[in-house]
Amino acid sequence: MMNEELAYWLALAHVPNIKIKTKNEIIVRLFERNKTIIDFFQLDTSIWEKDFELNKTELELFIDAKKELPNYAFMVEDLLEQGYNILPITSSDYSPTLKKNLGRTYAPPVIYTKGNLQIMKEKSIAILGSQKVNNNSLQFADNVVKNASANHKIVVSGVANRIDKQVLDSVLKYKEQSIIVLPQGIATFQTGFKKHYKQIISGDVLVISTFYPKSTWSAQLAMQSNAIIYGLASEIYVADSNEEDGTWSKVMDNLRKGKTIYVRESNPKEKNANNILISKGGKAVDIFGKLNNTAGKEDDESQKTLFD
Repeated sequence: MMNEELAYWLALAHVPNIKIKTKNEIIVRLFERNKTIIDFFQLDTSIWEKDFELNKTELELFIDAKKELPNYAFMVEDLLEQGYNILPITSSDYSPTLKKNLGRTYAPPVIYTKGNLQIMKEKSIAILGSQKVNNNSLQFADNVVKNASANHKIVVSGVANRIDKQVLDSVLKYKEQSIIVLPQGIATFQTGFKKHYKQIISGDVLVISTFYPKSTWSAQLAMQSNAIIYGLASEIYVADSNEEDGTWSKVMDNLRKGKTIYVRESNPKEKNANNILISKGGKAVDIFGKLNNTAGKEDDESQKTLFD
């Protein structure tokens, strides 16, 4: 894809205060009309309003975004020179798992990456936990990564809490491949790139961000990045959760949608909400990531690891 077109993609992706679904609807309608993103920005605003059903506020926001195209063109050139990839949702390199799991409503129109793009095409797992994890949760995370390594599964992780740190440490220990999802813009992760330089160069780590490239870390972006972790994973494991954290809300949302979530069964002395999640539909697994015998007779595969 030409650099010029990528600048237009950035303009679309980072229009503020417009839902992702609205942006993706524009992309779909362009595709149906065999038009490009460049064609869209060159249309008269009356066409934006009539054919793309943008309201007055949205029209003004897109007009402002169009004015930023020279700045986006410079940013594209700078990012590409530094070895980053810019992947519109129409790119063949865009994660099919992310597109399928998040759908038109939530799949980001553009993602930024550095590393081995092929990793996004493989089967993957994610291990989630709250900020207040215990040693059982950390051991669980290590065991699940070990199983993933033995069964050639990619491990998706954030960089926000102790579970994320354990997951990344275990990935390195078992020489597993990983996707690191950033709670910030990809251009602000310089310390992390230095830390994982060898793994990125060797093709074992892919770093991904969906935010404006120069965005710095924030709690809000950390919460939003959790959805991307969920979206990139074929299988979800919960090491630890309580009813007040982001892990709980995301797991409950996915359970309501009928998704299978594997939750570590906790003992009575642990102060977490794992067993409540299990009662609400999560699949109980033991500290090794295996389905528990107590999970119910309907689980015919209960003696196998979840990667068999």
